Order: sequence, then structure tokens, then C-alpha cells
Amino acid sequence: MINDTILIVDDEQRMRKLIKDFLTTKGYNILEAEDGEKALEIFEKQKSKINLIILDVMMPKLDGWSVLRQIRQDSKVPIIMLTARGEEQDELFGFELGVDEYISKPFSPKILVARVEAILKRTSQVSSEVKEYAGIEIDKEGRTVKVDGKAIELSLREYELLVYLIENENIALSRDKILNNVWNYDYYGDSRTIDSHIKKIRHKLGKKGKYIKTMRGVGYKFEVK
Repeated sequence: MINDTILIVDDEQRMRKLIKDFLTTKGYNILEAEDGEKALEIFEKQKSKINLIILDVMMPKLDGWSVLRQIRQDSKVPIIMLTARGEEQDELFGFELGVDEYISKPFSPKILVARVEAILKRTSQVSSEVKEYAGIEIDKEGRTVKVDGKAIELSLREYELLVYLIENENIALSRDKILNNVWNYDYYGDSRTIDSHIKKIRHKLGKKGKYIKTMRGVGYKFEVK
């Protein structure tokens, strides 16, 4: 029996109902907010129970970007952004702020549910194992990363991408292979999404960022030399 709780944030009641109907049939508990301010109010009260947020961009009072920024100050809860705009720059901007998935309206509710299930499945598959790679410490149970003993903040997607690269140390990974294994679904966007994530991860790793090598014409490789 699924006990995961999902917060749906959208100013359109019909959209909230559509998403809610599809998710409740899968056994998820649903919370709703009609604007950004209400979303933050609900999240503050029930953050320990909320496993994922579906967040619209264009809303009254407080837009989705503002809500995202505030939540990301102290929470890594997975967030799927919904937007009526399909511009590449909007998508890249969302990933820079810590979005885990990005879906443009109109979308298939079944696809949305599939992505929700994929994210929650990945976040629930934890291990007590802690591994260290040249000063980069990965704690899978806590889903945390430390560099030389200092914790760094990574979004869910950044964390999964870093772990995938590290676990495939010394192997050149194509962008397609990374998308298939990290994004875990057929991704039809620009592969520069990966480049944006890599850039941000390198920055957060500091000097250790050099271990993520760019393989021209291929993709990336984690290599310690």
C-alpha cells in the first residue's frame, strides 16, 4: 500500500483535479494548494510528510520559481515543475534552481504519473552503504554528498547524475546513455540539459570537479588521476 504524500500546486482547479484523480487511483495521498503562498504554508506544516511536489510556474500571489527557491533553501524534496511554456531556456533555468523533472503543458496524465512513480521509486531505494571516492563521500541512505568532509547541497537529479558517473568510474558515458539511466525515461529535450547539470555539479565539487571529464563527441567520464 502506497503511503507517499504528494503536494499539487496549481491555480487551475480543473488541472489539480485531473492530476489528483490519476494519482489517487495509484494510492497516493494528495494535498492541494491554489497558489504559491498557500503551497509554502502547507509545506511548512507538513514537510516531514510530503514526498514530492508537483508545482505550476504561472500562479497568482507567488509564482512557481519563487516557491521553488524558498523550498530549496532547506529541503531536497523532489519537485516536478509544470509550465505552459516550452522554451528551452525556461527548462534550463528550472534545472539550475533545482527542479527534478520539467513537464510542459499540455501533457499526458499517464506520463506524469509514470514520472512520479519513477522518482519516488528511486528516492525510496536507499542503501546503508557509504562510499568514498578521492575525497568525495557518498551516503546513499542519507542521500548526501561530502567533499573533504564538508557537506554539499545537490538536487535529486544532480545527486543521481553524480552517483551514476562515480559508479561507472573510468567508463566513457554517452549523453544518451546518461539520459536513459539517470532520467529513466525517453527524454526528448536537448542534451544540453546534461551539460547544465554537469556544470553545476563541477562547481559544487570545487577542485574535485576536475574528476568529471568531458569526452569530446561522446559525453562524460568520472576519472581520478
